[in-house]
Amino acid sequence: MDDHTWMARALELAEQAGREGEVPVGALVVQDHEIIGEGWNSPIVRHDPTAHAEVCALRAAGETIGNYRLTGASLFVTLEPCVMCLGAIIHARIARVVFAASDPKRGAAGGVMRLLENYPANHLPEVSGGLMAAESGDILREFFRQRR
Repeated sequence: MDDHTWMARALELAEQAGREGEVPVGALVVQDHEIIGEGWNSPIVRHDPTAHAEVCALRAAGETIGNYRLTGASLFVTLEPCVMCLGAIIHARIARVVFAASDPKRGAAGGVMRLLENYPANHLPEVSGGLMAAESGDILREFFRQRR
C-alpha cells in the first residue's frame, strides 16, 4: 500500500472522532506495510488531555508489538502534530511522520513552531506534510461549521 492509502484510513479515523463529538483528527502507525496501531482524538470521551490521535495510535502500536519503541515505523496523521505529540513521536523512535493539514495555531512541525530544527535528540523523524491536506481541511471545517 502507498501513503495515500494510509492517509485515507487516517481520514476515516478522523471522521470517527467527529462522530464522537471530538475534533476530527485520525492517526495510524504502519510498520512493515501493516497497520499496527490506530487512534483518533478522544480527550473529551476519555477525560484525558493526552488522548490526541497520535498518542492513541502510538499506545495501540506499542501494545501490538509489545514495545514502546516503534523503530522504523511511520505515523500518518490528518493534522500536523502539536508539541506533546511530536515529543511522544520522538520518544517512540518513529522514523517518519506524514501529516495532511498544517496547524497554524498549534503545529510543532512547521506550522507555528519548528521543534525539530533545533531539537537536541539522537533520533528525529523525517516529517512531510500536505498529503491529502484538502480532504483533511474539509473534514475539520465542516466539523467546526456544525458547531457554530
